[in-house]
Amino acid sequence: MSIWPWKSFLEIISSFYSYSLRSGLTSLTMGKNRITIHDVAAKAGVAISSVSRVLSGHLDVSEKMRAKVESAVAELGYEPDHLAQSLRKGATNTIGFMIRDITNPLFSIVAQSAEHELRKAGYSMILINSHGDLEAEKENFALFKRRRIDGVIASLVSEDSPYVRNTISELGSPVVLLDREVTGLNASAVICDHASGVKHATADLIKNGFSRIAFVSGRKDVFISRNRIKGYEEALSEARIKVDENLIRLGKFGEDFAYEQTKDLFSGKGAPDALITGGIGASTGALRALKELKIKPGKDLAFVALDEWPMFDVLTADLSSVYRDPEEMGHQSARLILDLIAGEATAQAVVPTLYRRRASSKKV
Repeated sequence: MSIWPWKSFLEIISSFYSYSLRSGLTSLTMGKNRITIHDVAAKAGVAISSVSRVLSGHLDVSEKMRAKVESAVAELGYEPDHLAQSLRKGATNTIGFMIRDITNPLFSIVAQSAEHELRKAGYSMILINSHGDLEAEKENFALFKRRRIDGVIASLVSEDSPYVRNTISELGSPVVLLDREVTGLNASAVICDHASGVKHATADLIKNGFSRIAFVSGRKDVFISRNRIKGYEEALSEARIKVDENLIRLGKFGEDFAYEQTKDLFSGKGAPDALITGGIGASTGALRALKELKIKPGKDLAFVALDEWPMFDVLTADLSSVYRDPEEMGHQSARLILDLIAGEATAQAVVPTLYRRRASSKKV
């Protein structure tokens, strides 16, 4: 049984939103009675151009004129048409934020942090989910292009898909990648130093007497997996332990893949004595499999989770982890996209990772 209690909630919200779009519930303010700048001008008894100057903060406006227009605006409840304004300015003050998996709690914090920074700078944010699917991701980029967003922050499904470079290049807007590296692409990036944290975790497991250390994580064609494996293999190499390819299971970041691979790792001879899982979904799936197998992390098996989630404390006490700061990731992604919009050169921000040793990685 899955332990993602918010999945059904998200599906309900999504269904209601889709229904709202079909039934017109989201367009209640767009009927025939919508207040326009013409109404404000008529109410104030001034020209439309005068209203426009007042609303745009033009300096060449008398106090009497400003007072009349502002009074009419307040009385009518007028709200400016931001779409029309954006067409005139050539900017929408909107940033697209594309997440590979919206059910991942870490990305919700990243998105929240980025939105906070962007809002302070006068930008709104469109959050969209690619469901880990390449076709959905391609459609999302097309949607951003149609919406004429000013920039995109994206966690790509894959770095090697044939359309990625062309699609992003044709977007016509600056791009910041989250924990991704795409060669030959003119984009900024926020990357985490996963190798350092994973290396420290693996070395600590080795120091505590573990040698058959399994590694279960997502796709190998993204930076985060390559960088994590780099740290894992460096620690093994320095300890003169040969890498056992059968102990490395890379495929999908989700819960189900890790569950299946963990079950398989313990199905025959040569089972691991320690397990490192890459990502909240992978850690959740692995812990579910271990529970069914009646294998207790920290007692029967050493365990290190890459990324943290408060619910892990409910599932098993004192779980060792490699932490990356999602709030800092969001802050840096917002800073980089704003810099690109301002005309600055592409750049890279590196967020450190920290190995947090707890009871689950100590000698069994």
